[in-house]
Amino acid sequence: MRTTWKKTLIFTLIAVMAITLGLAGCGGQPESGQNGKKTVRLGYVNWAEGVAMTYLAKVVLEEKMGYQVEVTMADVAPVFSSVANGDYDAFLDTWLPVTHETYMKEYGDRLVDLGTSFVGGRIGLVVPEYVTINSIEELNSVKDKMDGRIVGVDSGAGMMKATDQVIKDYQLDYQLMSSSGPAMTAALKDAIEKQEWIVVTGWKPHWKFATWKLKFLEEPKGIYGGVESIHIVGRKDIEQDLPEVAQFFKNFKLNDEQLGSLMGLIAESDDPLKSSREWVQKNEQVVTGWLPQK
Repeated sequence: MRTTWKKTLIFTLIAVMAITLGLAGCGGQPESGQNGKKTVRLGYVNWAEGVAMTYLAKVVLEEKMGYQVEVTMADVAPVFSSVANGDYDAFLDTWLPVTHETYMKEYGDRLVDLGTSFVGGRIGLVVPEYVTINSIEELNSVKDKMDGRIVGVDSGAGMMKATDQVIKDYQLDYQLMSSSGPAMTAALKDAIEKQEWIVVTGWKPHWKFATWKLKFLEEPKGIYGGVESIHIVGRKDIEQDLPEVAQFFKNFKLNDEQLGSLMGLIAESDDPLKSSREWVQKNEQVVTGWLPQK
């Protein structure tokens, strides 16, 4: 009986220790990765500027600041909920005040805004310059040339919700097609090569404006809003758990030329990690300005 009692006590202690260690790893606390490095977890959506900024941050955090960085791609709604729940530490591609307003209303009390990384964003409907209309109000008159469809991105994007409203308010006889950022640009590329008419949900900053001659269609009702800024949002306690990382994100700023050159490198190589390293080597002074002061 004594032996059985001792075995029971040992098993109980092991179980308690396992539960304690498990709880210590929950709640958004930073984990230790390889070689004892703290792990930073970033969520991103497959949008050109988001891919570029996320992989650039990964390179700087790993190679300049000594962290291990895990990046995970998902649709925008799961990314916001995962940051709010503490599964990801940050999301670098939050468009405000309009595009992601609904997500900030839903999750904002569990997020911290770490500041603006880019100013001058814009969303709307985009067509090649050779398309002879200039306003959304003219779309119904060229429905047949456009095949009655607007090529969109992932269905949860704020831009898609705004486009649903545009279709309703302008009484457009069009179907909004969900796809993804890369699928949208592939459709745009194919149409331009054939000199066909196409209308897509588009945004700046994006490498497609440097690649092809494009234009936004005028939108008089202002549903898409005006100039937007890209913000970095983190889980609620990131400033306490990862203060150096939080400060880096607060310092992380890109202008149109800088972000455009990075997106261009990625589009040419199709390797965001390699392109980000190349960009860092060419922009050491800019990157140094982002690093927290010791």
